[in-house]
Amino acid sequence: MPEEELVELKFRLYDGSDIGPFRYSPSSTVSMLKERIFAEWPKDKKIIPKAANDIKLINAGKILENNKTVGQCRVPFGELPKGVITMHVVVQPSLAKAKSDKVDDTPRKHFCGCTIL
Repeated sequence: MPEEELVELKFRLYDGSDIGPFRYSPSSTVSMLKERIFAEWPKDKKIIPKAANDIKLINAGKILENNKTVGQCRVPFGELPKGVITMHVVVQPSLAKAKSDKVDDTPRKHFCGCTIL
């Protein structure tokens, strides 16, 4: 049985700098990639993710799901064997955290200003 061919990936950050390239097995998950990016994230950047879940990976214009594998994500690049694939990285805090951090204490008045003739 032939050895599994590794996929070479680099990750482009918001400012145009890169993390990587690194070599991954096609069976590696997107979640594993995010953990690696989080661990390798440069400390001198203005925007820093607080957790690996704050990172979104984009490949071929699509946001990649955590449970997908590298092999499933590279389908459009089947014609480019042994090329380095660039994935774009976006830092976006999870919505659950963002909603819980925002507290609105102002009382709201619900009324209708409509007039029915």
